[in-house]
Amino acid sequence: MNIIELVDVAYLVAAVLFISGLKQLTSPATARKGNQLASVGMLIAVVATLLVREIVTPVEMIGGLVLGAGIGVLLAKRVEMTGMPELVAAFNGFGGIASALVAGAEIARMMADGEPLSAASAVTIGLSVLIGMITFTGSFVAFGKLSGRINGNPVSFPGMRLITIVAALAAIGATVWMAMESGAFPDVPDGVINGAITLTVAAFLLGILLVIPIGGADMPVVVALLNSYSGLAASATGFVLDNTALIVSGALVGASGLILTNIMCVAMNRSLLNVLIGGFGGDSAEGADPARSMEGKSVTSTSPDDTAIMLAYAEKVIVVPGYGMAVAQAQHAVRELGDELEKRGVKVKYAIHPVAGRMPGHMNVLLAEANVSYDLLFEMDDINGEFDTCDVAIVIGANDVVNPAARHDKASPIYGMPILNVDKARTSIVLKRSMRPGYAGIQNELFFNHNNRMLFGDAKDSITEVVNELKAL
Repeated sequence: MNIIELVDVAYLVAAVLFISGLKQLTSPATARKGNQLASVGMLIAVVATLLVREIVTPVEMIGGLVLGAGIGVLLAKRVEMTGMPELVAAFNGFGGIASALVAGAEIARMMADGEPLSAASAVTIGLSVLIGMITFTGSFVAFGKLSGRINGNPVSFPGMRLITIVAALAAIGATVWMAMESGAFPDVPDGVINGAITLTVAAFLLGILLVIPIGGADMPVVVALLNSYSGLAASATGFVLDNTALIVSGALVGASGLILTNIMCVAMNRSLLNVLIGGFGGDSAEGADPARSMEGKSVTSTSPDDTAIMLAYAEKVIVVPGYGMAVAQAQHAVRELGDELEKRGVKVKYAIHPVAGRMPGHMNVLLAEANVSYDLLFEMDDINGEFDTCDVAIVIGANDVVNPAARHDKASPIYGMPILNVDKARTSIVLKRSMRPGYAGIQNELFFNHNNRMLFGDAKDSITEVVNELKAL
């Protein structure tokens, strides 16, 4: 067996590990193992590629692996779980720029070696640059929105749609131009190089223009889509380099990201096109009427001690976490509350809406970090039928995903969106800082229900007080 055959075997092993890892990621209980399998697969693919192509010396390769591992460990230690959405967005961006840079480096290599460029290769390189640069700039706009460095509301300006269309046409035109000029490469490289530069600039602008109109509350969908883009960019780069492992891994990431994006769009009852061009999902939805259909109604406030009493004498409690829990970093307090209730014989479950938070699986990640048992986490379809038999449903920072208007109000912007049936619980308690509406810009009917109580204040502080009151009972 020669070295090429050994590398092919290594790529096959890596592909099997990628697929096995992806399968393990379908369950929180096996997600860690899945991550490890995929990481080992990528390590095998990287080492095999570097060795067979003699790109670097073994010492340089080990140095790079140590440096990369060190950065990964540092990020894992320093980044809080509440910062995971921003970190995921940044990783997507790094993947995108890496693909674009590799495509550019391939043009430089071919020119230096005097190697001809086929039209098909030119298109493949163009796709790698296009998708990679869109992913890069789009991901860092998402990073800015998630971290608060950029306004989380939809941003638009006169002529924005026209500029976006022009940038898209320029990117397509530049790719076609590269293919047309490929026959003269490398003797006359100007056409390909100028096309690549034009494509890079157009794609750079496209990434920004496609993401800034999307509000912060739609970031879970955007992060999933950009993750898919990073995979597609990697796969395109695999074709550029004729690297099987890169093609397979990129295709897996791209396909899984698109599937996840579709699942989240269905959970919001919106199309992907509506998310991308709708200018919806702002953090405050300025200009909307938050009191629509709420005239003459008032909310009933409660206190930590009254909340503790209601919870202490309940038989079944369902906790509904939302973005407010992430903002308040209340996940550990929530786990402590659950533990205290379980000591009293109360059955506690956690209801997870697919688009709660700011990235796919945001609530699952936070609760897992707080050591909440995976067995207590339930997806919307699995838990919705249990609210009818629930004594108390406690909502922590969730808003539109528990608004009953989604079921019956055809004029509501969230009409048709699947929600958690909190209003069907015997009693519901909502923890919020204020009566500020959610990203849809409408007030939540749940807040005004006769069986609902509002516990105002910082979620972490409020839950801590409730736990203290429970212990004192």
